[in-house]
Amino acid sequence: MIELAITLSFWLIPIVLGYVFGRAAEAKHFRSIVAREQSAVHLPTTSSKAPLADAPIERSELVHGSVVISIDYFKRALAALHTIIGGPVKSHESLLDRARREAVLRMKESCPGAHEIINLRLETCTLANNVAGDIGSVEVLAYGTAVYFARP
Repeated sequence: MIELAITLSFWLIPIVLGYVFGRAAEAKHFRSIVAREQSAVHLPTTSSKAPLADAPIERSELVHGSVVISIDYFKRALAALHTIIGGPVKSHESLLDRARREAVLRMKESCPGAHEIINLRLETCTLANNVAGDIGSVEVLAYGTAVYFARP
């Protein structure tokens, strides 16, 4: 009986620790994203090819932001179960949400003083962590055109 408890704890303790620390890291990252989005709300970003404001443009430049975010082992195990059972894979949804938002924020932070970012595009690439091709990390690249209007 004691041997079974030791064997179970050998596997259970790392899983529980991975779950707790993974959730804490993800929650901390989401809090950081929300705070940074609040400070960047003044910079409108659109996928439209034309500026929202009808003002003379002084200059424009290509801006980008990219991020690579990894999924923790606990969520990877849950995702593997979902592929067997079926249904939405929430762990990958939150991973992609964090990555997209972080890439857009990094793009916005790369062009201080811009009035708008137009023609926003997002590119996503999954990075496999093993031979089986399971998703280990995801890279998201956000790019667009920063527009600076002429001062009157």
